[in-house]
Order: sequence, then C-alpha cells, then structure tokens
Amino acid sequence: MNLTLIDLRVDVAIATITLNRPDKRNAMSDDMRTEFIHALELVAADKSIKALVLTGAGKGFCAGGDISGMQRRMNAPAGEVGFNGWHRQQRVHHTQALLHNMPKPVIAAVNGAASGLGADTALACDFIIASEWASFTWSYIHRGIVPDGGGMYFLPRRVGLARAKELIFTGRKVDADEALALGIVDRKTSAAMLLADAQAWAAELGKGSGTALALTKTILNQSYELSAHAVFAQGSQAQGICYTSTEHRESVMAFLAKSAPAPKE
Repeated sequence: MNLTLIDLRVDVAIATITLNRPDKRNAMSDDMRTEFIHALELVAADKSIKALVLTGAGKGFCAGGDISGMQRRMNAPAGEVGFNGWHRQQRVHHTQALLHNMPKPVIAAVNGAASGLGADTALACDFIIASEWASFTWSYIHRGIVPDGGGMYFLPRRVGLARAKELIFTGRKVDADEALALGIVDRKTSAAMLLADAQAWAAELGKGSGTALALTKTILNQSYELSAHAVFAQGSQAQGICYTSTEHRESVMAFLAKSAPAPKE
C-alpha cells in the first residue's frame, strides 16, 4: 500500500507516523484514515519497533474530521444518513482503538492545533509532549456533535470530570501552558526540539521487555474500570507469560552471570 496522506518512518526501533495533509491542517479524511489504520497495524505487528511517535506535518497537529466529509454525509439520501454515520463511527473507533491499544508506548508530539478529533487522537496516545505552538480544543459542540474519538473517556481521566465537562461544553481553546498545568500535556518543549525530544523519550520508554510492556499497558488501560481483584488476576496471568519470555530468561541469566563470584585462582 502506497502511503501518501500518512508518512511512516522507522529509525533505530522508533517509528514516527506523521499526519501528512498540511494544506488541510491534517484534517482526517476517509482516505487518510484508511492509511492511518494500515500504518498503525504495521507498527503494532513489527516486533522490532519498540515505540511510536505521532505528529503532524506543517503548522498543525490535526484539525479534526474533514469538513468536506461532513458535507457529503449531510447530502446523502435521508434514508442512508444514519447507517452511513454508524459505519463511519466504526472506522473512527477502530482507528482510536488501534492507537490506544498499541502494544508498545505511544507519544503524541503535538506541534500545533489539535482540534476535535485531533485532540482526541492525542489523548488516545500514552503520553503527550507539546511545543509552544500547540493548542487543544474539543470543538465538537461548535458543529452540534459530541466527542466521538474518545474524548469523553480519555479527557476526564486526565483532568477530572468537572474540568472535562467545562472544556467539552465550551469547546474553548487551551494553549500549551494551560494544557501542561491541567495535565492534558505531560511535557512541553520548543518547536525546534519537539520531534527529537519525543523520539528520545520514546526510546527511553521502549527499551524494556516488549512482552512485559505490552502486557502491562493492556492491564493499566483497564485499571480504572477493573476491581483490585481483577487487576491482580490479570497481573498473575501476565506474569506467567513473562516467566516464559526470552527477555525474562536472558535478563535473569545476565544478572546471575554478572553477580556470580569470580573464580579462585
């Protein structure tokens, strides 16, 4: 598959996906979403890739859903609007689930405006690093729709329920400094260093056992919804898998060899 609206590069085990419609501020069209899904599936399946950085080309991170697509939906025959909308939602949710459930660390490097679905896409990543030009807005209310990219799930977990309601109800713009103070953003850096800092952080996060990271992330992603008993149970199952992993065996053998007493002369 030839990717034109998504740029995927891998350097020293770190993948970087760039949303590549700078003339549209990287608004997510149907064709772009198809390429994005394909790129995410490639990264998830490649065991040599240890972490992923997601960013946008040009001055914006992602302007949200493509307005032209919204216009086409409104112009569809009345009897098809509902099903067409449902089908599109399945694609949106599949994309966000691939990003959220990626079995390796994912960092959003937000280089500019992240609006609507763009803001939700950043939240679907494990971590967010932003430049001074970054901004966030859950602008769905201005289009008469609700956050459909996970914002109603992810945002309260970062900023609390009341603050999430305020940001979603108003659709107001949040700049990089306020986003950092609220906990929307984890780190802030300069625009010049954004991608390099994100990739360095990704390398740090992804240097551990891939097996342990994937299993830990899967459980942590569910931990707010699960009981303590369920988390312990899933942790026990995950640990059993880790016991059989090559990474565990090699690390234990290396530790034992290093700590073994030197032979007597």
